[in-house]
Amino acid sequence: MRLKDKVSIITGAGRGIGQATALKFAREGAIVIVCDVGQAAVDETVAAIRAEGGRADGHVVDVTKRAAIDAMVEAVMAAHGRIDTLVNNAGIVADAQLRKMSDAAFDRVIDVNLKGTYNCARAVVDIMVAQGGGVILNASSIVGIFGNFGQSNYAASKFGVIGLVKTWARELGPKGIRANAVCPGFVETPILDTVPQKVLDGMRARVPLGRLGRPEDIANTYAFLASDEASYINGAVIEVSGGATI
Repeated sequence: MRLKDKVSIITGAGRGIGQATALKFAREGAIVIVCDVGQAAVDETVAAIRAEGGRADGHVVDVTKRAAIDAMVEAVMAAHGRIDTLVNNAGIVADAQLRKMSDAAFDRVIDVNLKGTYNCARAVVDIMVAQGGGVILNASSIVGIFGNFGQSNYAASKFGVIGLVKTWARELGPKGIRANAVCPGFVETPILDTVPQKVLDGMRARVPLGRLGRPEDIANTYAFLASDEASYINGAVIEVSGGATI
């Protein structure tokens, strides 16, 4: 088990990539701290982990609310005494072309995807420094490298979390803390439920491997980066896209 006994906080763990990551971490022996904005989603993931014999605690956390994050971190430390990994997976979309985008939609995506990532890292960084190590993993996107039509807010947020990772890798590397970003391509998650089939077919056609990604494809990458096998990977931005950007 490559993550045996590692206390791992995963945000947005109630569904999609976050849920797959929580399950993967638990199967690799981690103590998983399942965080999401909805109680039902948290309970579902925790129950799925425990049904497989894994270890998990659940917390309802809005990553835009520092008080909720701090309360979760305090509870984790009281229960487990350390935090080994933070996966900043929570994220939303609110797409529109620039000429039609509302200020509220722009601000909301930035608040969750970018400021929320900062909030969670800020809440755990002193703990990781004091214990002499840790891993911070940020969810970016291929949109965070190349941009995308109709996604000014999302692209800005995902470019931003790459900038955070690059900075944290420099600042925290000497403290034994690694920071990396994962950039998924087109992944079959609930976020695609409203996308027309014609558009999905077009997305699939752009991928040399001929399929959309599965949440497990991203979860496997996170698990590797959180493990000691990735002990010399720091400040990396890793595409997991089936070659969609080639």
